[in-house]
Amino acid sequence: MGKGGQNHGKTDGAPPKVNPHHPRDSFPAWSKDTSECERHYETDRSSGLSLSAVEKKHSLYGLNELDDHEGTSIWKLVIDQFNDTLVRILLVAAVVSFILALYDGEEGVDKEITAFVEPLVIFLILIVNAIVGVWQESNAEKALEALQEIQSEHATVIREGKRIPNLFAKELVPGDIVELKVGDKVPADMRVLELISSTLRLEQGSLTGESEAVNKTSKPVPEDTDIQGKRCMVFAGTTVVNGNCIGLVTQTGMDTELGKVHKQIHIAAQIEDDTPLKKKLNEFGEALTKIIGLICVLVWVINVKYFLSWEFVDGLPRNFRFSFEKCTYYFEIAVALAVAAIPEGLPAVITTCLALGTRKMAQKNALVRKLPSVETLGCTTVICSDKTGTLTTNQMAVSRLVAVGSTSDELRTFKVDGTTYSPYDGKILGWPADDMDANLQTIAKISTLCNDADIVLSDFKYVAHGMPTEAALKVLAEKMGLPAGELKTDKEDVLCCCRRWNEKERRIGTLEFDRDRKSMGVIVRSSTTSNKSLLVKGAVESLLERSTKIQLSDGSVVVLDHASKCSILQSLQAMSSASLRCLGFAFKDDLPEFETYDGSEEHPAHKLLLDPSNYSSIESGLTFAGLVGLRDPPRGEVYQAIRDCRAAGIRVMVITGDNKNTAEAICREIGVFEHNEDISLKSMTGKEFMAVPDKKRHLRQEGGLLFSRAEPRHKQEIVRLLKEDGEVVAMTGDGVNDAPALKLADIGIAMGIAGTEVAKEASDMVLADDNFSTIVAAVGEGRSIYSNMKAFIRYMISSNIGEVASIFLTAALGIPEGLIPVQLLWVNLVTDGPPATALGFNPPDQDIMKKPPRKSDDSLISTWILFRYLVVGLYVGLATVGVFVIWYTQTSFLGIDLGGDGHTTVTYSQLASWGECPSWDNFTVGPFTAGSKVLSFDSDPCEYFHSGKVKARTLSLSVLVAIEMFNSLNALSEDTSLLRMPPWVNPWLLGAMTVSFGLHFLILYVPFLAQVFGIVPLNLNEWLLVMVMALPVVIIDEILKFMGRCAFRWKTCTRKKSKKPKSE
Repeated sequence: MGKGGQNHGKTDGAPPKVNPHHPRDSFPAWSKDTSECERHYETDRSSGLSLSAVEKKHSLYGLNELDDHEGTSIWKLVIDQFNDTLVRILLVAAVVSFILALYDGEEGVDKEITAFVEPLVIFLILIVNAIVGVWQESNAEKALEALQEIQSEHATVIREGKRIPNLFAKELVPGDIVELKVGDKVPADMRVLELISSTLRLEQGSLTGESEAVNKTSKPVPEDTDIQGKRCMVFAGTTVVNGNCIGLVTQTGMDTELGKVHKQIHIAAQIEDDTPLKKKLNEFGEALTKIIGLICVLVWVINVKYFLSWEFVDGLPRNFRFSFEKCTYYFEIAVALAVAAIPEGLPAVITTCLALGTRKMAQKNALVRKLPSVETLGCTTVICSDKTGTLTTNQMAVSRLVAVGSTSDELRTFKVDGTTYSPYDGKILGWPADDMDANLQTIAKISTLCNDADIVLSDFKYVAHGMPTEAALKVLAEKMGLPAGELKTDKEDVLCCCRRWNEKERRIGTLEFDRDRKSMGVIVRSSTTSNKSLLVKGAVESLLERSTKIQLSDGSVVVLDHASKCSILQSLQAMSSASLRCLGFAFKDDLPEFETYDGSEEHPAHKLLLDPSNYSSIESGLTFAGLVGLRDPPRGEVYQAIRDCRAAGIRVMVITGDNKNTAEAICREIGVFEHNEDISLKSMTGKEFMAVPDKKRHLRQEGGLLFSRAEPRHKQEIVRLLKEDGEVVAMTGDGVNDAPALKLADIGIAMGIAGTEVAKEASDMVLADDNFSTIVAAVGEGRSIYSNMKAFIRYMISSNIGEVASIFLTAALGIPEGLIPVQLLWVNLVTDGPPATALGFNPPDQDIMKKPPRKSDDSLISTWILFRYLVVGLYVGLATVGVFVIWYTQTSFLGIDLGGDGHTTVTYSQLASWGECPSWDNFTVGPFTAGSKVLSFDSDPCEYFHSGKVKARTLSLSVLVAIEMFNSLNALSEDTSLLRMPPWVNPWLLGAMTVSFGLHFLILYVPFLAQVFGIVPLNLNEWLLVMVMALPVVIIDEILKFMGRCAFRWKTCTRKKSKKPKSE
């Protein structure tokens, strides 16, 4: 790295800081003459700024760098993770459980272990959730960091008449004179003062959305010109691909077009909305908070008589008696109720399902960067797509070839297939394979020799080096082949035909393209005769003006008359109206000045080539040969993908920086518009849209819309208005100019191949193949994932309703507590987890992409589904409490012998008033077997309702687990019977049920775990009782599903009858 001028013009001490109150320069340099620009910025192109002027401007404008926005602090990110209703409920439950665990810890070591498991597990869930959330949000500022990497590091500057080759680009100030050459990255926004070369072209597509490199000039343009039309301006972050120039810095740092994009990304990052699913879960959490609070209060009110009593004396309550132990006991029941009501495993299962969804999408070339975007895709209502590289291939291709026939006014038109740089992609229709006449040979020769591009095979893809237009011409030459009798020498050579033409004639001189004559020429020498020829390609009108003859198909040359010109111009008009970019071909064999020229710099003719002003005279008296029409073709699969979007109720809007005519032609071809559709109200430029008084009304139009010549702010405004109107917006893009809109959209989709790092970092998803149809496939996958998520959310919530019903019934009936919080936590987190996750593998509906997108305000659970699961939940409560009561009061049930363990039965009234046990006379309990232990209650018979309930509790827990396993089968489909959708349609679910039962056996039959969870092993008869109590849940839900289907059919029939004409 050169160091010659790195400190030149620097101020001493700390770097200069920008004055926040200085008026930013709004001088429209693009509309002013170069001399006026120099006067305004008090500079001179030959000497540049003085050091004192540089120092003064440094203090006024600051450094030429993008702001380094301070990111959100790590502690703020951590705190934000608890700004969620479900998380807050869990946090309160964990704190209360921890306090109760400390209180219970005084009762003994065994009790202490069990008591602390629950709060520790909940705290662990919260910690993991916070870590994942912080990690995801800490990546949010990466787009801004990637944007800063685009900036140039050094610049060649003229100051005080001295040329400084390696000045740090951040030291530039408005008024600096900068030299730019091929390959340079532009360090700041600049006004072109003069061209050193005959032409200057810049690649600025990533900033403006244009599909080709742009020619620049020093001539002013109108003041109201859009960014694409500012041909006399070069912008920071863009690259010089051809030519040299002198530029005047007009804007630096955050005032540049790149700085404006940086600012828009930062603003968009501040206003990111929650995903539709998160909004629904937050609403569910708020409703759950109210329900939990209400039920907990109700439980306490029902049981207040057990820990608080009083007598009435003279009509007033007196002699209050309060039992702190019983009060704490019922408070624990209330906490257990809260644990039962909260689906603790839901966040983990959702994350797992989304992660599995990302793997499925990756197989379809959609790489998901942010998990929630998987679900968001499923409710996308509008896709705002860039044109270049997404709907099109971003590879120029020849689609029409026009050659001359046997007479001067006869033209032959060939359609050329293919959309990529592969010579094997498509063919020329109607091509005379065995007889490539002289005129066609001339076109192939000019396409090959008047060309600086190259094509290589890299990573199984054909990649162009050089101008896309020239690369397309070389592909055309390969498709044209070689004259009859000449065989391809090396079939593995991508450009073997082009190599053959180069062997026949060698290029010895070049007439570079310039904007005045609009053509490029080369002088070639035949390898056999040493004759010289001039081969020219360029704008068709320009070549016709300089042509006097025309070559016929047999190679003969005749005068180019008026009729011939009219025929050519008519063909040109037809191709231009189809938005094809047209190039003409011409040649000249009579070159007396170059008759002995061999490319040597010492030859007198070489001086003619050094002066571009001579090119027009050299390229006069040409012989016209033919013309071609090129375009950036649409991808083959896009047409069907747009049809799929229309069938799925998704609107497609094309937002591009390209010109209006080209964009309209592509949109008609791919099906965004019909071929004969009137699009006068549906196609407009970004500037025209911003002038529309009612923008939202315009965006609500049915069908597709097109916005051409769109700038970053236009894209952002369109996305913002759509979101305000309730649409769920997916935005695609690949350039720097797309990043703000990608950040603002509900789901930003960047291109993986052609996309800039800025676009990728601002996105939620990256397309590995840059293909629009991949988005449509991902939307279908997103819908399937959401449908499956609804299935396991319904499953988990219905299971929790059952647990709440169980605890509520226990409290309402006054019987001993059956299920404890640590058991409920185990069921919610571990036992329910595998089936819930497996429901994420449900096969998608066949018509999933033929339904309209769900509305963002659609409820997760409909009224009918809620009723169904209240019925199922009530049964779960009855079954778990019922089996508890059966064990205490019966020795057999439905022929199943339960007395084998020797336990003592009691009456239901005794069980319901177990708290009064110490006052019972002659109450005795015999010993019974619980696993490998024998429990005896000789010293305290009332302990039978405390430690003695371990078998009844185990039965309750086992019934709960079994019911929830069978209930997962009910969740396979919302309405379809298990007879039509049997369990084996999702083998993962059967495997998950096996795993869950295995985990339950683990805590039952491993002594240490059984001690932690307060349960004991069961014998065969007891397992039979569990199955008898659990299986009816399937029958109950099947009856409810049948009722739901009947009600739906009845409503459908009623609706159809109401729509019939009265005459019927």
